[in-house]
Amino acid sequence: MTDDALREAMNRVRGEVGKAVVGQDGAVTGLLIALLARGHVLLEGVPGVAKTLLVRSFSQALGLRTARIQFTPDLMPGDVSGSLVYDARSGEFEFREGPVFTQVLLADEINRTPPKTQSALLEAMEERQVSADGVTRPLPDPFLVAATQNPIEHEGTYSLPEAQLDRFLLKLVIDVPGRDAEVDVLRRHAGGFSPRDLAGAGLESAVGVEEIHAAQRAAASVDVSDDLLAYVVDLARATRSAPSVQLGVSPRASTALLAAAKAWGWLGGYRAITPDHVQTMLVPVWRHRLRLRPEAEIEGVSADAVLRSVLAQTRVPI
Repeated sequence: MTDDALREAMNRVRGEVGKAVVGQDGAVTGLLIALLARGHVLLEGVPGVAKTLLVRSFSQALGLRTARIQFTPDLMPGDVSGSLVYDARSGEFEFREGPVFTQVLLADEINRTPPKTQSALLEAMEERQVSADGVTRPLPDPFLVAATQNPIEHEGTYSLPEAQLDRFLLKLVIDVPGRDAEVDVLRRHAGGFSPRDLAGAGLESAVGVEEIHAAQRAAASVDVSDDLLAYVVDLARATRSAPSVQLGVSPRASTALLAAAKAWGWLGGYRAITPDHVQTMLVPVWRHRLRLRPEAEIEGVSADAVLRSVLAQTRVPI
């Protein structure tokens, strides 16, 4: 399949998701970019803005196996990755796979469980494997974690550990849809749409696993000039010296930005990324990786505002 055909197939996913989800085109694009860049996505928004429906629809449009974990305060690490279970017939312990052994894992309300359980995802997200009882078990390919969380000021939530946040390629903020989109949501429900019946909404698979793998390889092969590499480094270094920042982004964050920019460039039909691709992806890739100074947070400074300032003050290569 040619690059153009692959790109057309991946873009058809947007239309399929749109049969179930209204007004979240940016989030659908973010999920596509994460898939192409072999990354994971953190979706943040208040309850009721279709975060869970978005992930379920996206997975079905890709034709991938999906598992959902509802994160709660009493969830244990073994409930995520799996655990050893004694088999009375054989007299031996055997490993019972947890829901993480899937292609798209919906980690619903991930910040409602303590950090100990959240950490069960660290190896899976980074190494794409699970280790138990001295045995390493690979996860399916593709493997994408799409986690949802409520804003941290909501009751009963925990802040995600920095190591956990760093595993997410993108953090997408899901806002309440505009008035016209919200009217469309109600119109669909009035017409009989059920979020629990995606097949009834006419949502079908637009691509297969082979096409996904081919698209991932194509996105990874997009060219990057030395000037663009230096631009990414200059942006990263600027975060480390920003007055409102206690801890700037790491070199890992720079590689994440590069991967996301290449995926975004490939989706747009570019053979090489431009400064625009880097600038577009910078905020969603880095907003969850900055640690602001306490006094800046008290004054209401946001990571997004700091990153926009960094973009404005860093020289753009010609």
